Amino acid sequence: MARITFHGAARTVTGSKYLLEADHARVLIDCGMFQGMKSLRRRNWEDVPFDVQSLDGVVLTHAHLDHTGYLPRVVRQGFQRRIYCTPATAELAELILRDSAKIQEYDAKYANKKGFSKHKPALPLYEGKDVDHTVKLFRETSRGQWFSPAEPIWMRFHDAGHLLGSSMIEVEIRNQTSPLRVLFSGDVGRYDGPLYFDPAPPPACDYLICESTYGNRDHPAVDLLDALEGVVNRSVQRGGVMLLASFAVGRAQQFIYLLQLLKKENRIPDLPIYLDSPMSCNATTIYKEHRDDHDLSEGELDPQRPVLAGPRVHLCRQTDESKALNQVAGPAIIISSSGMMTGGRIVHHLKRRLPSPENTVVLGGYMARGTRGRLLQDGQEKIRMHGQEIPVRAAIENVPGLSGHADRQGLLRWLSDLPDPRRVFLTHGEPESAEALARELHTSRKWDVRIPDLGETHEL
Repeated sequence: MARITFHGAARTVTGSKYLLEADHARVLIDCGMFQGMKSLRRRNWEDVPFDVQSLDGVVLTHAHLDHTGYLPRVVRQGFQRRIYCTPATAELAELILRDSAKIQEYDAKYANKKGFSKHKPALPLYEGKDVDHTVKLFRETSRGQWFSPAEPIWMRFHDAGHLLGSSMIEVEIRNQTSPLRVLFSGDVGRYDGPLYFDPAPPPACDYLICESTYGNRDHPAVDLLDALEGVVNRSVQRGGVMLLASFAVGRAQQFIYLLQLLKKENRIPDLPIYLDSPMSCNATTIYKEHRDDHDLSEGELDPQRPVLAGPRVHLCRQTDESKALNQVAGPAIIISSSGMMTGGRIVHHLKRRLPSPENTVVLGGYMARGTRGRLLQDGQEKIRMHGQEIPVRAAIENVPGLSGHADRQGLLRWLSDLPDPRRVFLTHGEPESAEALARELHTSRKWDVRIPDLGETHEL
């Protein structure tokens, strides 16, 4: 007997947590933080509805916060077993979790100082010491290698093409003559995405847990370099600063790689680029250590323009360097995080740049409901930050085609050669996205597709 319970990413795109049980084994796939709307963020402060000390292990698809960001909280609550992931995921997850703890501690301190928190005192969800305990539990496992976090559950990783180290998880539950096969898609990367290889074909399975972030829409059919060229040159014409909201790990590296290519081809001016993210700077070192995982088919750079270096690329690690950017006049490019503008240095830059029409704010990917990025995307005229209403007068632009997720057609392409599973569970998508993909798969493939609610359990 086996079963799965959906403790996150059910009818939402954040908080991925799937509890897989077989015989007496209990394994958690992903342990993400809820982000976005306040009703979701509040769930991070609730105790998880299972005994964390009863878990035999946690297995990670990739390092992004919505898949790993709750790990230190679970460790704080008593989890002490192994956390399995690819080597690159282990390195990136440590970087992301340390930054998350730092931001939470800073935001709590800032809220207490300014007195705008309803909580007295405001507290971080977890601290740096919790991350110290968490990373000691990482067990690095290479793709293609079978491992067992607890009998009879066996697993192996395959490249998902979404982020350095990202993987789908193939599962065999070996407590019967013919193993029960389960596949967790993780976040499926897009085909022909910069820096990453295409997602590997999905192995045959009895049950599929598949993401549906873009299940109801396709990415614009535009050339990525052409689109970025247009956004940059329009920003130059406005004369102000172009503020790029970027995930510090993955997206920031893609941006600078593509901007350097455009400069090399003289398609944009040789603008100064300020990478205002200590984590992005540190992530670059990790990327260099895993050079074999990079797909640079968009174009090679000469030695004078490496991906994150050069005379016009400024890496801002220190706080005073970040504050000094308030005085930078355009045209110039500032890349800062977080990608959905939920916290970090980007918030301070938004307060500085949004009120001026000569500036440009670029949304560099998917923006979940309830985030500042989604509010800007939806045309909000004022954004609340640090207890203040900030007017939105800057130009708001998108870079289509840079999302790390496969779109509707990409997901259908990825699934096209998969033999019919017994059942498909669609997760990690807002309701309209999951429902649209469910209808498509039911109509075109005659698959049994379910969209689970939070906390819902299914026997496998």
